[in-house]
Amino acid sequence: MPNGPLTLPARLCLLAWDAAPAAGGAAHRPGPVRAGALVELARRGLLTDEDGIATPTDLDTSTGDAVLDGLLELVRESCPHPWRTWVTLRARVTLDAVREQLVAEGYLRAEKRRVLGVFPSVEYALERTAAVEVLREETRQVLCGPLPVAEISERDAALAVLAAAAGLFGESTPYRRTEELTERAGAATPGLRGIVRELSRAVTAGAAVATSP
Repeated sequence: MPNGPLTLPARLCLLAWDAAPAAGGAAHRPGPVRAGALVELARRGLLTDEDGIATPTDLDTSTGDAVLDGLLELVRESCPHPWRTWVTLRARVTLDAVREQLVAEGYLRAEKRRVLGVFPSVEYALERTAAVEVLREETRQVLCGPLPVAEISERDAALAVLAAAAGLFGESTPYRRTEELTERAGAATPGLRGIVRELSRAVTAGAAVATSP
């Protein structure tokens, strides 16, 4: 993918921004971005599953990424929670941090405004549209084929699964393909399949609530 250095939460944020209007304002939903950050930390071995609880593996290691380290610190300092809970618990913090990161890297543009002419606010706009279009097309190809699942990287598989769960590609994703990608996403990390599956279900549930009348 052209955006190799970008983390999963950053990629999910960009995919949501570029999604069709039918995705129900996905660019402003923090759940998919938070889920991506949780998967990223699990992939790096910094979060593990203990009886369904997202558990830090140690109290000192960091990633060097402000978004991931912020979430890792939050998990360390909080009461134990299941993965599903972390998809929504203070998830706006992660979304805001990802947006700031993407502004710094030139993918988004921040525009300061005032609500009702008084209250300061920041609105974001997509800046690198061509790069996001490529990211979206390559993710769509991961979801729909024809590339064999075995030739897809674990990270790209996880990205595609979470994007599909968030409804960013409509209803066109074959169920069997999604299941195969979920298996692929956890191929190299013990316990990651179950984590991806649980987070995907939570993201799907959140998307259903967001798009309901």
